[in-house]
Amino acid sequence: MTMTQATEVGSDTAATARSALGRAARHLLDLQDEQGWWQGELETNVTIDAEDLLLREFLGIRTAEQTDATARWIRSRQRPDGTWSNSYGGKPDLSTTVEAYVALRLAGDSPDAYHLAQAAGWIRTAGGIAATRVFTRIWLALFGEWSWDDLPVMPPELIYLPSWFPLNVSDWACWARQTIVPLTIVGSLRPVRSLPFGLSELRVPAAAAKGRPAAPEAPADAIWGRVFGELDRALHVYHRHGLRAAPLRAVRAAAIRRCADWIIARQEKDGCWGGIQPPWVYSLIALHLLGYDLSHPVIARGLAALDSFTVWAETPEGPVRRIEACQSPVWDTVLAMIALGDAGLPPEHQALVRAGRWVLAEEIRGPGDWQVRRPGLEPSGWAFEFNNDVYPDIDDTAEVLLALERTTQPADSGLGDAIERATKWLIGMQSRDGGWGAFDADNTRKMVTKLPFCDFGEVIDPPSADVTAHAIEALSRRGLGGSKPVRRGVAWLLRAQESDGSWFGRWGANYVYGTGAAVPALIAAGVLPTKPVITRAVSWLVEHQNPDGGWGEDLRSYEPPGSQYGASQHGVAPGRGESTASQTAWALLALLAAGGAAGSVDRGVRWLAQTQRPDGTWDEPQFTGTGFPRDFYINYHLYRLVFPVSALGRYLGGAG
Repeated sequence: MTMTQATEVGSDTAATARSALGRAARHLLDLQDEQGWWQGELETNVTIDAEDLLLREFLGIRTAEQTDATARWIRSRQRPDGTWSNSYGGKPDLSTTVEAYVALRLAGDSPDAYHLAQAAGWIRTAGGIAATRVFTRIWLALFGEWSWDDLPVMPPELIYLPSWFPLNVSDWACWARQTIVPLTIVGSLRPVRSLPFGLSELRVPAAAAKGRPAAPEAPADAIWGRVFGELDRALHVYHRHGLRAAPLRAVRAAAIRRCADWIIARQEKDGCWGGIQPPWVYSLIALHLLGYDLSHPVIARGLAALDSFTVWAETPEGPVRRIEACQSPVWDTVLAMIALGDAGLPPEHQALVRAGRWVLAEEIRGPGDWQVRRPGLEPSGWAFEFNNDVYPDIDDTAEVLLALERTTQPADSGLGDAIERATKWLIGMQSRDGGWGAFDADNTRKMVTKLPFCDFGEVIDPPSADVTAHAIEALSRRGLGGSKPVRRGVAWLLRAQESDGSWFGRWGANYVYGTGAAVPALIAAGVLPTKPVITRAVSWLVEHQNPDGGWGEDLRSYEPPGSQYGASQHGVAPGRGESTASQTAWALLALLAAGGAAGSVDRGVRWLAQTQRPDGTWDEPQFTGTGFPRDFYINYHLYRLVFPVSALGRYLGGAG
């Protein structure tokens, strides 16, 4: 929508939007670091904080200051029913509640205290420890509160499987393989370090006697469940009896050494692993079990780096401490650059010049695991984090290309060469079916998802509508809208459209995010707004606008329709939920790209203006980012600002 169109819709709305945009853009500019980057907090759930205390207890480095401050944060997140959730206003989660409970016991909270007694009662009602996910029971096994014999076996010998063989480490998504490899070491060595208390109050005798979780939504179907159940039993027998033979013990020892080498080779220069908490924590435990003491450079760097992921805040009750599961400076920076460009900042503005210079320095020019599937492709791309050079990702790289259009750089900056390399890399990472995944090409083998181990989160990285859309948009803006890769991507996106006209959102909540990404991409690729694929999407967005003028989508839209917590069980349909700034902006970006539904656009813009805070940003406690659908959600603290700036800017014609 151009400035003229906005004025035709309503001059008052245009003036209000202009005022709101000015406040928001100024606030965003004020948040830029002097080096050029932006970084908002990446808020998740308390399992990250609880596991940090458990890690420190296991390594013998937990301090009273850390424990007290973390416990305050965990207590502050407890729900009125005594449970903990994985998102703001979300359903109670058994495993999260168990881990939070154990962390508070470490902090000295009495099991007789009301808040813990309430939690324990709910835990027992939900099935007790035996019904938790595998990762929670691994933590409990580390402290003797669950038997290693009752956990699925993941042997370190997996490291020897070639890339063409089923269940090799490259079949896992990058975040999963980085977690699985260290856990094969931990599960082979089976350490036990006792807690100063027991957890008998969390056990349900009947469930505990079964020795298996009562998971009603396990990922394996009946046939695969039987197949891998038999395989798991065979691996248990191998661990108990087969390793008595010297040759097999030698193979196991060599496999563990190979896994350790694999882990060490992937430690980042700042000490982390992949810039995300799970592989980081398990890698530290695995290497420590192999004899790397706390002063060893690998361990020392890893532990020190955790401090950079720690957020401290003062509250009336005292300081609180929480851990970010990941950090998103590249993602935040390029979204901010795009937003400010949409708001009308010229490419030579110093904020955009500084940001562009920083982004260019973050290009990854070295090797990575993605080369297993694309060995001949020249390295390029950008990661999500400050340090994650092994795993550049497709989504960030696409947004980087869009952001670099918004800045000018000195002639000797290498801008043109970087854009050319990144464009070739992005095209080269297209999967065979025409779509794009997040980190790897053709990471689609589903066999690993059937393993008993895989009862939490996504473990493969197939193409998704939102990443594919971002890649299409980036390549189209580069003048490649008519190219074969873009045409194949468009065909993939057309096939992925839901019957109601929306798209599923893999990395954002949910159909509003997917649709908000797909429509601008298709328009950029040359699809006419009058085509049914666009008109159906526009109709879906208009139909799902809230009476207040905004858009929102409850995370229960990810739940299966018939499940206990599914949207249909709570009167919440996909695309429905309390209005939020980020989701309203996603819907507006799609409608503005399609050039229609002016009345809906005008109402959405007014909602943004009316709900804006005096400082220029918006309140958004809701989690609108997605790590793993149904399991792990994210509140990106900059989403509430960058996307409204883009939407308001495009509404007023700031994008040109």
